Amino acid sequence: MNTDDETILRFSISGRISKPVHEVYEAVADPAVLSEYFTTGGARGRIEPGAVVTWDFADFPGAFPVEVIDAVPDERIVLRWDAPDTGDGALRTTVTMTFAALEDGRTLVTIAEEGWHDTDGGRTASYGNCEGWTGMLCAMKAWLEHSVNLRAGYYA
Repeated sequence: MNTDDETILRFSISGRISKPVHEVYEAVADPAVLSEYFTTGGARGRIEPGAVVTWDFADFPGAFPVEVIDAVPDERIVLRWDAPDTGDGALRTTVTMTFAALEDGRTLVTIAEEGWHDTDGGRTASYGNCEGWTGMLCAMKAWLEHSVNLRAGYYA
């Protein structure tokens, strides 16, 4: 994808969770559930189109506003949020989460984020977010399948 002749960075990760698609979708959409395993400082606001929710993390103090662009229950969530200034101008990135019911009853979750400029700062920021979303997906699996909070005490 090119915008104004600049390459835009994008990544995608995915994993399978041994729970029905509705339960997995709700683990992101419902702030009470999201706060159990991911937003260590809490989440406020349900994921619904047009909403602005807040996510707070112990490892990145301060609540982040998260704009909900689209939300289709049990299928897709699209979010937009501010990316850190990478030295080439602050910008917003777009996160797309898809939820696919598998024949064996599990759910395939794919998380993609895009919007950084292909610069040293943009690469560093995108790698950090890729790490964060990978951790989120692992934490969601551990919480939903085994009621284990992987993030408890991890960052603080």
